Amino acid sequence: MDNLVITNICQRPIRTIISVAGVALGVALVMLFTGLARGMSNDLRQLSDSMRAEIIFTRPGSMQLTSSTANLSTKYVERLREIEGVAEVVPVIRYVTQVKRGFGFEMVEGVDWAPYAAMNEIHIVAGRPPEAADEYVIDEGKARADRIGVGSRVNLFGDKLYRVVGIYAPASGLRTKLSLLALQDALEAPGKCTYILVKCRHANESLEVAKRIDAALPGNKIQLTRDLFPSVEKSIPALNVFLRVLVGLAAVVSALVVMLAMYTTITERTREIGILKALGASRGYIIGVIEKEAILISAMGLAVGFTAALIAGFLIHRFYGLVFEYGWTWAITAAVIGLFGGGVGALYPAVRAANLDAVSALSYE
Repeated sequence: MDNLVITNICQRPIRTIISVAGVALGVALVMLFTGLARGMSNDLRQLSDSMRAEIIFTRPGSMQLTSSTANLSTKYVERLREIEGVAEVVPVIRYVTQVKRGFGFEMVEGVDWAPYAAMNEIHIVAGRPPEAADEYVIDEGKARADRIGVGSRVNLFGDKLYRVVGIYAPASGLRTKLSLLALQDALEAPGKCTYILVKCRHANESLEVAKRIDAALPGNKIQLTRDLFPSVEKSIPALNVFLRVLVGLAAVVSALVVMLAMYTTITERTREIGILKALGASRGYIIGVIEKEAILISAMGLAVGFTAALIAGFLIHRFYGLVFEYGWTWAITAAVIGLFGGGVGALYPAVRAANLDAVSALSYE
């Protein structure tokens, strides 16, 4: 029986390739979209967790996942320092810009380097801190990912080139940092920032200090640092719905592609099926042969789909900087979709073939 299944697949290579590609497309889409959502979410969460300040002081609506504004006066810095329990305060501008190659976005920060570095326990491992208006620093992860180092020039805003003057470690906040004054000048926002980092004298008193800040400076937004970069799933509420719809569509695509391929194949093999029935092949035997052929095609599609997703994820990360993180849960889901879709898609053609009349099948032209 196995030889018959393999022979049937090899006799029609073009149709087999199309069927495998259909299953692979569904699997690859599931892996790429879920890997992107998981990778971006975890990357942002790790950067958030690396910050040592406990409280973020900002204006309502100033920070979104893909946008931010510099509408908070830096005069709040001195007022925040006067509040009981506050140890240090550092203003920060966050700016979101479209990447220069393809799709996606890049976020940069403007900071006063010395107090920011002291608060977040980071240090320069190569070069020096940013000083001039056209200088910036990056963390070690970004330096490796983008293959840039001290002295590299990069276009950050419009046609203006900025020069990398330092690389720092460990990662903290966003991976690219200019001086606060440089980003204020670039955005034409003197004396403004996006948010202010507040370091408490005692980390376990962050909630109490946040309440004091809210009472002293009402009308602003106070949030804990761990909530600065919310997960991608929470930032885009419809994302989980989209992923479920995508999974459903992948299953439907896989089932339809396999069903059409098997239906056409069975039509072409009507005489062969008639011969098998004339030789005494049972309905279960014929259904089993066709289902095994469909499962084998689906398994080949899984292998191709997983390989395509891994290669595409690597290339997209290499050229566009987007982070992919694949998980076993979605990999198993994709595998079930491919195999189940293929098996279900082949069920109707298999039953139809098993019900063919042997005499009519032998006389089919």
